[in-house]
Amino acid sequence: MHPDNAAELEQQPAGMGQFSRIIGVFFEPKKTFEDVVQRPSFLVPLLLIVAMALVYTTMLSQRIGFERVVRQQVQNNEQFQQLPADQREQGIQRGVKIASVIGYVFSTIGPPLYCLIAAGVLLGITAVMGAGLKFKQIFAIMAYSGMPGILSMLLVLVVMFLKSPDEFNIQNPLAFNPGAFLDPLQTSKFVYSLASSIDLFSFWAIGLIAIGLKAGAGKKLSFGGALFAVVLPWALVVFVKAAFAGFGSR
Repeated sequence: MHPDNAAELEQQPAGMGQFSRIIGVFFEPKKTFEDVVQRPSFLVPLLLIVAMALVYTTMLSQRIGFERVVRQQVQNNEQFQQLPADQREQGIQRGVKIASVIGYVFSTIGPPLYCLIAAGVLLGITAVMGAGLKFKQIFAIMAYSGMPGILSMLLVLVVMFLKSPDEFNIQNPLAFNPGAFLDPLQTSKFVYSLASSIDLFSFWAIGLIAIGLKAGAGKKLSFGGALFAVVLPWALVVFVKAAFAGFGSR
């Protein structure tokens, strides 16, 4: 190797390790995502999220039970409650079988599928804004921005073991959103869904994604523009979800 090239390589700062990135998401997000977009990788954070999701699903099955989960979810469905008792019970048992399969399947393929779809949407939005980001960069940003989700699942597990199974609220286990303080039986499904989506961990992830997009785009995109690119599809999904919840309750 030419001496000049060797000297140049020695002057280049070493990138962050995977463990440093994971910790850095919580304590130094700007520095962390600058490193992520320079050397985009996503396997480690995705594996951590999938592993945590599988642990959560397993503990939910053992501690709460899928039957209790299904019964809790259908108790507020007026149309379901109007069915004869035997049909309701048959529907619940079918739901338990489906939930026991879907839970583990979604825990495995859900995180990478979410990152894939979200990265594609954000790539399109930021391309219109002239950010010049690459799909691999955005996918890596999405993977690392899921770290607060691991913390959220850990807190839910704590609540799951502190409360009795009958008191555990699968729809809103943590009091980090307005929906946790509303009565799901007395509140409209649209409002309840909307309030439950305005969540601290959702905002945390949104902020991290915006920091990552800004780090990758540099001067081509302001932080406000990056934040808008993330909030726009998020708000649309939240509104559509709430609309479906309100429509389904009729």
